[in-house]
Amino acid sequence: GSLGGYTLNKPIVGMAATPNGGGYWLVASDGGIFAFGNAGFYGSASGLVDTPVVGMARTAAGNAYWVVEQDGNVHGFGTLSDFYGDLGGTPWPPVVAIVATP
Repeated sequence: GSLGGYTLNKPIVGMAATPNGGGYWLVASDGGIFAFGNAGFYGSASGLVDTPVVGMARTAAGNAYWVVEQDGNVHGFGTLSDFYGDLGGTPWPPVVAIVATP
């Protein structure tokens, strides 16, 4: 799938592939999530963010994902058994990416 030809509210800033490579998610800076192939849609941060979203990461199983805002707030969607915290409200330099451990 592709968003070519679509008018988006905000630009795409991140991408994550499904574990088997049969699909992927795109995330826009407003928190909107777009799922393609066998990637499930588990929710979106659109309307929840105070600062631009800068990236996303999926769980190892591919049944959930996180999106991170520039201010360090992390939003999780899907089958997440734990929340590991975030940097929201902490005076850090801007966050630029998120990576999940295997």
